[in-house]
Amino acid sequence: MTELFSFNDAELQAIFLSVKVAVYCSLISLPLALWVGYKMARYNFYGKSVIESIIHLPLVMPPVTTGYLLLLLLGSKSLIGQWLMDSFGIKLSFSFQAAVIASVFVSFPLIVRSVRTAMEMVDTGLEEASRMLGAGKIKTFFKITVPLALPGIISGTILAFARSLGEFGATITFAGNIEGETQTLPLAIYAYMQVPGKEDPTLRLVIVSIVISFVAMTLSEWYIKKIKNDRG
Repeated sequence: MTELFSFNDAELQAIFLSVKVAVYCSLISLPLALWVGYKMARYNFYGKSVIESIIHLPLVMPPVTTGYLLLLLLGSKSLIGQWLMDSFGIKLSFSFQAAVIASVFVSFPLIVRSVRTAMEMVDTGLEEASRMLGAGKIKTFFKITVPLALPGIISGTILAFARSLGEFGATITFAGNIEGETQTLPLAIYAYMQVPGKEDPTLRLVIVSIVISFVAMTLSEWYIKKIKNDRG
């Protein structure tokens, strides 16, 4: 049993990298999801259904397809990739940044869906009353809309975090499986599964991924219930 939970440096790097990517993914996705979710919840405009379909496309597309599209769009041979390299010396594909970008693309629809649903449930009369009392749109958004939609926002953020932890297809296609740089937990598990005699490392990384996801979801549920109880 002791040997089963004896982690080597590569495994610890994969665990740390997965959590790091998931945290970056959540921090990047949240502000944009708040804006997109609010717009989708409060406004009707031409082409809204098309934009919604584009946003949610990564949910139904094979993750490998998403990774390949990112490679075409941001790879070193693409127009954007070449411009970033020539102008700023930035290479996105097959890097830590690529792992974060891949996670953002596949998890963003989940957080947007949760944020939008939560904001649709906020009484617009409260927002109108706030603006009538002199608060601007931005102040009303952060003082009224966001606090009332907070349980849904937290739930969506945790879903994005958990989805990022489990991301495989888009990451291995766009970021590669580079040990210590882009090899997250799912990629490390996949790599160990290909090697005979690596059952123990595979099992302990599987257990770690389950534990991290379980703890994140449990804390999320506890905090959401706490908010609801505080509101009576």
